[in-house]
Amino acid sequence: MNTSRTLPLGPLMIDIAGLHLSALERERLCHPLVGGLILFARNYASPQQLEQLTAAVHALRSPPLPIAIDHEGGRVQRCRDGFTRLPAMRRLGELWDRDPQAALHAARGVGYVLAAELRARGVDLSFTPVLDLDWGRSSVIGDRSLHADPAAVVPLAGALIEGLHRAGMAACGKHFPGHGWVEADSHVDLPIDERRFEELAPDLEPYRRLELDAVMPAHVIYRWLDPRPAGFSHFWTGLLRNDLGFDGVIFSDDLSMAGASVAGGIIERCMAAWDAGCDLLLVCNSPDAVGELLASWQPPSDPLRAQRVGRLLPTNPAVGWAGLQQDSTYLAGVAAACSLLS
Repeated sequence: MNTSRTLPLGPLMIDIAGLHLSALERERLCHPLVGGLILFARNYASPQQLEQLTAAVHALRSPPLPIAIDHEGGRVQRCRDGFTRLPAMRRLGELWDRDPQAALHAARGVGYVLAAELRARGVDLSFTPVLDLDWGRSSVIGDRSLHADPAAVVPLAGALIEGLHRAGMAACGKHFPGHGWVEADSHVDLPIDERRFEELAPDLEPYRRLELDAVMPAHVIYRWLDPRPAGFSHFWTGLLRNDLGFDGVIFSDDLSMAGASVAGGIIERCMAAWDAGCDLLLVCNSPDAVGELLASWQPPSDPLRAQRVGRLLPTNPAVGWAGLQQDSTYLAGVAAACSLLS
C-alpha cells in the first residue's frame, strides 16, 4: 500500500543526521515547507545502505523529494567506498591543454559515471559542475575548477553536462557569478570581490553559454554591484533570469554558512534569499535552525517555483548497478576517470 503524502515541493532543502531516518526526520521531510534533502558523507556507509535510505525518503511523499549531494570528484566526493573514485576537475583541464578532444571524451565519461552511479542508488542530483575559473587565488575552489580560461571551461563543462544528462541527471552550475577570484572561504568568512562588472565577464561566460538546469549563487559580495551576497541580490538573480534567460532552479548556497550571516538570523536569511528569487534554500548542519523555520517561517505560496523544483526529478528510470556493469558507456567512463587519477 502506498502511504506517501501528496504535497507540493516546498522551498527548503534540509539534511539528516545519520545513516537512517529518525522519526523526527521523517516528520520534518513531510512538512509542506520542505522541498528536498541534501546528503553528506555522514549519511553514507555503503551503496546498499544508500539505496535503502533514498528509497525510504522517496516513499514519504508524492511527488518524491529530490535528493541531492555534493559529488564533484577529487576532494568533494561524498560517496567513496563502492563508488568509482572521480578525479578533481582540474585533471580534465590539464588534459585539455594537451589534447582537447581527449579531454572532452573524458569529461563526458566522467559525467556519465558520476550521475549513473548516484542514480543507481537513488540520488537525483549532484551539485555539479563547478564553473568557477581558476584564478589561482581561492584555496576553497582550487582544483575543483576545470580551468582558468572560459574558452576551456565552457566546452569541458558542456561535455560533463552531456554525460550527466545521458544518465538522466540535471546539471547545477556553481558558484554564480564566480567564486574563483576571492581568497576567503565563504564557509567561514564573507568574501568580497572588488572587481567591476566588466571585469567579471570571463566568470560569467559559462553561465551565458551552457545548458544548465540549476544554478547556485555564491556567498560572495560583489561590492561595486550590490552590497549583498549574490544569493540575496536582486541584481544577480535578475541578471540570471532576465539577461541570461535562465528558467531553471536557483538554489541558495547553505544558509548556515558564515557567508550568509550578513542577512541576520536563519529566518531573515531565508526571507532574503526567497525575496531575491531563490527557488530552493539550503539549510545544512543546523537542525535547530530547521526546527525554527518549520515552526515560524511562512513564505507566500509560489506554484511556479515548486514546478521548477519538480523538474529536477529524473523522468527516466535509472540503470541498476548490475546493468551498469554491462553498459559500455559506463565502463569506458570508469576507465577514463581512472586514467586521470594516475
